[in-house]
Amino acid sequence: MSELKNRIRQDLSAAMKARDDVRKGALRMLVSAITYEERSGSQHELSDEEILGIVAREIKKRRESADIYAQNDRPDLAEREEAEAAVLAEYQPSQFSDEELSAFVAEVVQEVAGENPTMKNMGPVMKAAQARAAGRVDGKRLSTAVRAALS
Repeated sequence: MSELKNRIRQDLSAAMKARDDVRKGALRMLVSAITYEERSGSQHELSDEEILGIVAREIKKRRESADIYAQNDRPDLAEREEAEAAVLAEYQPSQFSDEELSAFVAEVVQEVAGENPTMKNMGPVMKAAQARAAGRVDGKRLSTAVRAALS
């Protein structure tokens, strides 16, 4: 079993014992998503990198739901979704600051596109940047930074 998956299961057990409903609910949904991914397709145990991808996807779902609830005057549900996203964010590596992201993108653009980068290099640069970032930056934020660096 991967180290991250084991940690999530232990934290779920601790949340159940502590009767922390928000944490318990968020971790149960995460374990369920991990199990679903493991059983679908080629049926293999996920690596820590694949689990980080699932964590990022689940955080994105929670934040989108919170935005929708907030737009529809349901602050109670929006608050719960944000709390669950915060619980899941504990399992992600530390996120890039704006300065770190700019430096990271400049480095990747230089490696992939060379001296004269153009928007035609967007695909290869994004692919390389996502592989190297490994969950340290949201895809939308990364895309915006790459687009700015290439234009």
